Amino acid sequence: RSAGSVIVDSFDYIESIKLTSYVQAAMRKARYDILEDGTFYGEIPGFPGVFADAETLEACRQQLQEALEDWIVLGLRLGHELPVVDGLN
Repeated sequence: RSAGSVIVDSFDYIESIKLTSYVQAAMRKARYDILEDGTFYGEIPGFPGVFADAETLEACRQQLQEALEDWIVLGLRLGHELPVVDGLN
């Protein structure tokens, strides 16, 4: 491997850690409700359109994280700024 590929790999790794930290910080802001039919609804304040509903709390959490990750990817592709969460953006 060349030195250049090691630098790129290191950069990708650091960016991956930053993204993981950002997702984790946003997920700590998530709010969940139990709906009348017994299913769970979750959303993250400050992240418009990021929500999920599922039969169990864990499934709702997983779907919410997937929705958040998709929202981040789309926002970055469109050149949008991400909301600051716990000092991260």
